[in-house]
Amino acid sequence: MGVPALFRWLSKKYPKIILSVEEEDEFQVPDENDENITVPVNMALPNPNGVEFDSLYLDMNGIVHPCTHPEGKPAPETEEEMMIEVFKYTERVVNMVRPRKLLFMAIDGVAPRAKMNQQRSRRFRSAQEAKEKEEARKESLVLWEQMGKTVSDAEKEKKAWDSNAITPGTPFMDLLAASLRYWVVQKMNTDPGWKDYSFQMHPFLERESTRSWILLEDSGPTPVMTLTLIMLFMD
Repeated sequence: MGVPALFRWLSKKYPKIILSVEEEDEFQVPDENDENITVPVNMALPNPNGVEFDSLYLDMNGIVHPCTHPEGKPAPETEEEMMIEVFKYTERVVNMVRPRKLLFMAIDGVAPRAKMNQQRSRRFRSAQEAKEKEEARKESLVLWEQMGKTVSDAEKEKKAWDSNAITPGTPFMDLLAASLRYWVVQKMNTDPGWKDYSFQMHPFLERESTRSWILLEDSGPTPVMTLTLIMLFMD
């Protein structure tokens, strides 16, 4: 996990591992009232790239981070909107690959001891930067009002979302695990490409191990139960 520049090194050493992917898009058809109905991608159909895959393994951190605090576009305002973005991103990747036997989603987990110091320093730095940005935002609102501009109460009370919430054992990660469980079951009940999957949850991070990790970190999020591995496989 988190090996700096590993993908860059791998792609430079073996450039042919990167391939372009042909994607199918949703399309719309009119109903009897001439209103458009969106038809989603049918994952049960053959892969449009001409090759089939047995398994897809997803490190969900690589999906959660760009969905919760994206670059180049406005970030979701609520955690509910973040969950929807995670669903959309995950579904897009799954529709690209269309795994026929196994879909494996690893949601979170405690870093090994060798990684913890680096992770700790990065998160402290992230928290400090977030604090400085919030102070700068408040100062800009004061200046804006001094210039005679109107600032809404909602804008004044708006709080920036802390990306450090994407940490093992936090309430946000518990919400993410629960949301993904709901979404997976919903897909299995409504999507033809998912209907033959079996569903398993594997608890990886228990309450006591979470508390031990937090004590090692000196301070941190409230310990909660986090279910981390979602496995879907064909019967």
